[in-house]
Amino acid sequence: MVQNALLYTSLDQLAVTGHVLNVEDQEWVRANLEIRGLVAFVPDGAVLPRKSGADDKPMESKRAEDATDDNDTPNLVRFLSPDTLRVSFDLPNMGKTLAGIGIRKGITLICGGGFHGKSTLLSALQVGMYNKIPGDGREFCVCSANAVKIRAEDGRNVSQVNISPFINNLPFGQGTESFTTADASGSTSQATNIMEALEMGAKTLLIDEDTCATNFMIRDDKMMQLVHKDKEPITPFLYKAKTLSKQGISMILVVGSCGDFFDIGDTTILMDCYSCHDVTARAKQIAATRAANGGALAASKDNFGNVTPRCPVGTAFKPDGKVAVRSKTVVAYGETELDLSGLEQLVTKEQTNAITLALQRLPVLAPDSKMTIFQVLTQLNALLDQGGGLDVLANGQFDGTLARPRVFEIAGAINRLRSKGSFVQLT
Repeated sequence: MVQNALLYTSLDQLAVTGHVLNVEDQEWVRANLEIRGLVAFVPDGAVLPRKSGADDKPMESKRAEDATDDNDTPNLVRFLSPDTLRVSFDLPNMGKTLAGIGIRKGITLICGGGFHGKSTLLSALQVGMYNKIPGDGREFCVCSANAVKIRAEDGRNVSQVNISPFINNLPFGQGTESFTTADASGSTSQATNIMEALEMGAKTLLIDEDTCATNFMIRDDKMMQLVHKDKEPITPFLYKAKTLSKQGISMILVVGSCGDFFDIGDTTILMDCYSCHDVTARAKQIAATRAANGGALAASKDNFGNVTPRCPVGTAFKPDGKVAVRSKTVVAYGETELDLSGLEQLVTKEQTNAITLALQRLPVLAPDSKMTIFQVLTQLNALLDQGGGLDVLANGQFDGTLARPRVFEIAGAINRLRSKGSFVQLT
C-alpha cells in the first residue's frame, strides 16, 4: 500500500509535480504581498462561490438542462479585477504572469447590494492564508498570514482582557481594563475578539457587518443627539478604525448599510452581480459632501489605546476528565464544553485535534504564569518548526489525525476555554 500510494514513481508524476509547483507559487505570492504594500490578492478568473454552505467545492457553470447539481448555475461569474486596482506577479515555478486585484494596506471597504458577492469575496480572503489544491477555484487567492476574521460572539468566555479602547464607563462603576465575563454581549465579545487578535500580533482585520454587533460598529448623529456620549459606554469601531490604521493595522470591511464608513476608507470596492468595481473616487466624493459628525472621523488624531499583554495560568488548563474532539468546532475538555464556532478560519477537524493537544501542554509551556500568551505560542511554534513537527504535541508519538493550526486559532481556543483564573495581566 505504501509503495502504491506514497512513492513518487507509483503516482501520476506530472500531476504531483504540477501540484507542488502550484502550491509553492501560491506561497511565493503570499510572501511577496508585504513587499508590494498589499494585504491580499485575488487573481482574474478565480471562482469564488462555493457549491453550498455544506460543500466547499467550487460552483460550476452549466446550462440549466445540463446541471446535475442544484447548486451549479449557468450564471457563474469569474472574478475580474478593476483596471485601477490590477497588479501582476511573475510566478517563479509556473513561468507565467498572474494578474488580479491587489488589496492595499489601509482600510478597504467592500460595498454592494445584498446577494451581489460581498461576503463571498471576504470568505475567499479569510482562508487566503492557506494554499489551495489545483482545481479549487481559489488558487492564488492569498491573504496576509496574520489576517484575522473578527465577529461578534454572544455568550463567549472572556478573561482579563483590556477592552477599554472600545468600552468604558459601564454602569455601577464596572471597569473594562481587565474585563472578565462568562457571558459576553455582542459588543463586548467583538471588542474582545479585536483586542485578543492584536495581542497575538494580527496586522489585518477582516470584518463582515452581517456577523457584527451593530451598536459596536456605528452610532449615527441622531442617536448621539438623543443619548449623550457620557451615557454611552461604547466607542464605535467606526471612530477607532482610522487611528488603528495609522498604527499599521489594515482592515477589509464588508459594509452594505452604512455610508459613514466612506469617511475613513482608503479604497472602496463595489460588488455588482459578482463583478468588482473600483468606486473609491465616488465614495470619497460622497464623504466630502456628507461627512459624518462634521468630518471628525477623518480628522481624528486620538490614540487607539493600550493592548494589555496577558499571561496564561498553566494549571488552569488541566482537563478535569477525558478530552474528546466532537467536531471541528466542539471539544469536550473534561467536564467543560469548548465552543470554537467563532473561529471562522479553522478549516479542518484535524486542526482542532492539534489545538486540543496544545491546550493540554499549557501546564508545561506556561508553568509559572510569567510568559504572555504571545510568548508561549511563539515558543510552541518554534518547537513545531525545529523538526519535531506536530508529533511534539503528541509526546513524540505518531498521530495521523493532526493538521497544523495558526497561533491565532490556538490562542482563540485558549481564550474561550471556561476555566476559572485562566489568565493574569502582565504587570
